[in-house]
Amino acid sequence: MATADYFETYEEWHEAITRRCGLTLTKTFCEERIRALSDPKDASTRDFVRLYGEGYLRKVISWFERAAGTGR
Repeated sequence: MATADYFETYEEWHEAITRRCGLTLTKTFCEERIRALSDPKDASTRDFVRLYGEGYLRKVISWFERAAGTGR
């Protein structure tokens, strides 16, 4: 498991997702990601937890929630 978070702030994460990856964080997209990341049976979620840990998973979910609520 990683010992440090990949992104430390919402702003770093947002920049990576929108500019580097070219994704648009629509409310629908964010809600889909929140649903998948909240499902412990989802294989990609289990991989995420194994690599980054539960704490970072919660942080990323909160960033998707923030993006869904603000559109930013």
